[in-house]
Amino acid sequence: MRRSAAALGLTVIGLWLILTFKSSPASRLAVNALPPVSTVPSGPNNTTPAPGAAPPPGSSPTTTLGPTSGPRTVVGAVFSNRYGDVQVAVVLSGNQITDVKALKLPSDRSRSRDISDQAAPLLHDEVISAQSAQIDTIGGATYTSGSYAQSLQSALDKAHG
Repeated sequence: MRRSAAALGLTVIGLWLILTFKSSPASRLAVNALPPVSTVPSGPNNTTPAPGAAPPPGSSPTTTLGPTSGPRTVVGAVFSNRYGDVQVAVVLSGNQITDVKALKLPSDRSRSRDISDQAAPLLHDEVISAQSAQIDTIGGATYTSGSYAQSLQSALDKAHG
């Protein structure tokens, strides 16, 4: 009778620990998703002087956070894990992540293909929600999630570097 009570008590404690577990922020990838702020002079005739040139008289500097020429796609590096290669391309409009596309996901085995098919839309939604590479890991696709975040971070570094 004592053993069953002890087993029941330990089971309850174990379940409580599992259900209240939260990953630490240190286990997530740090990211600098925004590029440095730059100033672009804007004058009455809407011309931009050459870099390093003085702004035209009567103009005031305008603060911008990135390119305004429309959406651009930046391809991240390939990151390998024990199940295969992962590579993503991020679509940016200014500083905002508008889309992310998985170019490579593990698919050499049917199980890897199934996991990738399930994880890809979830990872996409995580990125759009987080607006960075600091995303939650998808259960059952831990290695793919990590490689996905690394490839995304490399694309963001290229875009803002």
